[in-house]
Amino acid sequence: MLFEDVYKTIEVQSDGLYKSKGSKFISLVFPVKSLEEVKLKLEEVRNSYHDARHHCYAYMIGYDKSASRMNDDGEPSGSAGRPIMGQILSHDLTNVLVIVVRYFGGTKLGIRGLIDAYKYATLDALNKIPIVEKTVNEIYSVDFEYPLMNQVMKIVKDDQLNILSQNFEMKCNLTFEIRKLSAEKVFSQFQKINGVKINYLRTI
Repeated sequence: MLFEDVYKTIEVQSDGLYKSKGSKFISLVFPVKSLEEVKLKLEEVRNSYHDARHHCYAYMIGYDKSASRMNDDGEPSGSAGRPIMGQILSHDLTNVLVIVVRYFGGTKLGIRGLIDAYKYATLDALNKIPIVEKTVNEIYSVDFEYPLMNQVMKIVKDDQLNILSQNFEMKCNLTFEIRKLSAEKVFSQFQKINGVKINYLRTI
């Protein structure tokens, strides 16, 4: 099976609301790309809603969904973080953090009631924003001497490479971004030019 070099994510924040038997469940959805961003958003929400009973959450990070976590924050095990994560998975999202803040209304909802509340609060927020599809891209650096400029730039132009930075003096360098499925072909083209050094930097 070919590597699928696209993923679904969000680019804007959103919020939603679900009420049940006096309890309020406020859902907050954020686009995130790192654990540092997750920690910052959690801290912001906990400060903003410091009087809430629970701050439950789930997140998925990475084009390959390599980092994820769910947290019930004092709710019965599996009744909060799991249904939040369930909506992230059912929408096939990554690079997303969902926090659901609960204000307790005095009446216990039971496990089933809690699962539904956290699920529908999350769903309400996700339904308000567009889901976007992005490509998995690789970033490379290319080093070469100035006389090789024309050969290098021909590849840049022919393959429509997205240049992120460039420095053209006697010793030249450029950094470019390319869709993963096209990377191997472009990499081999640069390798064929004697005197050009190409290095893989990272995948985003």
